[in-house]
Amino acid sequence: MTSTKQHWDQIFASTNDEALGWFESDASQTLKFIDVIPQAHLSRIFIPGAGTSVLVDELLARGHSLLLNDISLQALENLKSRIGVNEKKIIWLRHDIATPLPAQLPQVDLWVDRAVLHFLLEERAIQGYFENLNALVKPEGYTLLAEFSTEGASKCAGLQLHRYSIEEMSERLGKKFCLVKHENYTFSNPQGEPRPYLYALFQKKRAIST
Repeated sequence: MTSTKQHWDQIFASTNDEALGWFESDASQTLKFIDVIPQAHLSRIFIPGAGTSVLVDELLARGHSLLLNDISLQALENLKSRIGVNEKKIIWLRHDIATPLPAQLPQVDLWVDRAVLHFLLEERAIQGYFENLNALVKPEGYTLLAEFSTEGASKCAGLQLHRYSIEEMSERLGKKFCLVKHENYTFSNPQGEPRPYLYALFQKKRAIST
């Protein structure tokens, strides 16, 4: 049986970026939500499934420090080939985002997930994801989740999906986060097929001193 890491390594090794079902030639939809956040509050950004996304190029051009993770080593190698290792600005990580993150990682100002969370199906994995998110995002930091909406396709990349409503996203994040902005967005994939997404930006509340 093919493991999750092997599944994604095979995809990134055998498919050109432009043919990937989630490929977008620009990241304007994601950047539109990031631009809601005061830039002074965005020194470090975490992407739990960086893949080979052009969003990485855009954020580097804006001067942000990045923590880039993917379950696929092949995806990370492809991305490094395009943008360079850039050790001054990037921390590279290959990790299953449903399992506890390394304790030494620095907290981040923004967690940006486009099309990662919806691949987690088991409740334990989903809970693990949100535990990581809550631990890594600073108080008053932000998280942007962009996942297949309840109107979206049930499968992607040959895998079943867990589709999201704004109510479930809010419930999963819990009382520590408040909703800033959300929007239904239909993405046209490289094959011209519509893919309904839900984009939602949340802010983590300030820590209460005791």
